[in-house]
Amino acid sequence: MLHNTKNPLLVVSILFLFLFSCSTNKQSFTKHDVKKAEKLVGLDFSKRDIDTLYPYLKRNRSGFDSLRKYPLENDVFPAVRFDPVPLGFEMPEQLNGNNWTIPANVEIPERYDDLAFFTIPQLASLIKYKKITSTELTKFFLARLKKYQPTLQCSISITDSLALAQAKRADEEIQNGQYRGILHGIPYGTKDLMAVPGYTTTWGAAPYKDQVIDQTATVIQKLEGAGAVLVAKLVSGALARGDVWFGGKTKNPWDLTQGASGSSAGSGSATAAGLVPFALGTETLGSITSPSTRNGVTGLRPTYGRVSRHGVMSLSWSMDKVGPLARNAEDCAIVLSVIQGKDKNDLTTVDLPFGVNWNKDIKKLKVAYLQKDIEKDTTDSGNNLRNALKVFKEMGVEPIAVEMPKDVPYRGFDIILRAEAGAFFDDLVRSGQVDIMVEQDQRSRANSLRQSRFIPAVEYLQANRQRQVLMQKMQELMKDYDVLISPSFGNDQLLATNLTGHPVIALPTGLDKKNHPTSLTLVGKLYDEASILLLAKVFQDNSSFDELHPPGY
Repeated sequence: MLHNTKNPLLVVSILFLFLFSCSTNKQSFTKHDVKKAEKLVGLDFSKRDIDTLYPYLKRNRSGFDSLRKYPLENDVFPAVRFDPVPLGFEMPEQLNGNNWTIPANVEIPERYDDLAFFTIPQLASLIKYKKITSTELTKFFLARLKKYQPTLQCSISITDSLALAQAKRADEEIQNGQYRGILHGIPYGTKDLMAVPGYTTTWGAAPYKDQVIDQTATVIQKLEGAGAVLVAKLVSGALARGDVWFGGKTKNPWDLTQGASGSSAGSGSATAAGLVPFALGTETLGSITSPSTRNGVTGLRPTYGRVSRHGVMSLSWSMDKVGPLARNAEDCAIVLSVIQGKDKNDLTTVDLPFGVNWNKDIKKLKVAYLQKDIEKDTTDSGNNLRNALKVFKEMGVEPIAVEMPKDVPYRGFDIILRAEAGAFFDDLVRSGQVDIMVEQDQRSRANSLRQSRFIPAVEYLQANRQRQVLMQKMQELMKDYDVLISPSFGNDQLLATNLTGHPVIALPTGLDKKNHPTSLTLVGKLYDEASILLLAKVFQDNSSFDELHPPGY
């Protein structure tokens, strides 16, 4: 038998999974139940041990019940907060602000629908130089949303009245010489995890389909302050998982037999189809990277803590990030410059400057690449990535081969996300409302939330200790490099960087033989979005992958 502890506090933590799985009433449990619960965590205590700890477990059960008598608001974070900064980390030098270039020679296209795929600077030029009004542009995108929504199923709410009011105000300000900047009058969409008063914030899930939160998410406030115009709340896969929501399945505009991937499904689909110039998404474990890849757009996941999550649904307090999906890297940089920064309502945010020196010689960037991961991918995606590497080399970039950290329990980290999600959605599970979610299979969010009740506190903390080890190993990997080139999927990069909080940008690399988009990912140092944005922009200036759009839109 394993007698690795006689400490009743530790025993209680290990066995709490059994207690949390009990119903909300005062249903009793027996010593036999405790003995059975041991098997879930691989322990075998003696009868004397169980006799000793059993009264403690009963008192603990009473304590659990007492905690539930005190409701928690959605925006209450745990007192223990994740800090992505590892030992030995030195903050990169950053520019403070950008003077965005707005070209003066942009004209309305002969084919009016081509406006749908203009970049932010192009649209800003038309507005600033009064070749189109924000109201006209807003009506254009509202019409496209309404036209293609039945096909793509990408929006929850088309915010007509709010959008037209914001556009009218933008036009009046511009007419009076009060130009706020490059986003002034530009329409956009946001993932339906972000609260906007007067509209449902459904989180994509049937239990919340009528939920209205009387709060404005900080990122929405910041975009409104920049003069941007919110035209739609876009689909999130149910509770930030996949592309299935209570109203259907969001489609990939490149192939309507495919889902848009998720969970920023609506943001990816709508941006790719030209229904919005850009959209906000969130990522915990791939939810910006994956829809950016599937739908062929550029997606930026900033450093953890760079962008406020106030007013945004939590899935994992220590892993959630907010970022843009857009036409290209420059558009992503423009949006990030507005939404980033310290927020008193989100204690994980940082007060750091952000800016990109677009004139910096990219040959001065120290670039690495995951050579073995790239070479072993024999798919069309791998071929496209290797062709993209040729573009980088033609640009004068000579990346150095490196490997992701070894001797890391990558497969064990998932319990961090699942345990934190289980805590946020405790009431959903205990009320039984989780049963009305659309998907109920083994890989569904509903099932994930139920099984989260069986994750021991000790294992959750051990996983976070291993996470600290991973953070140090990533620090060792990245300390000599500004950018790491990686496949977007098929290796450990996506999981690792979501755990460590490193920024990434997913870039289109063309199409496979089925005309489905493919991508690569650039990883940057913590808080150094500038380097990956710079390299991404030059790459896109020297290629045309970001200019590909799905036919028929």
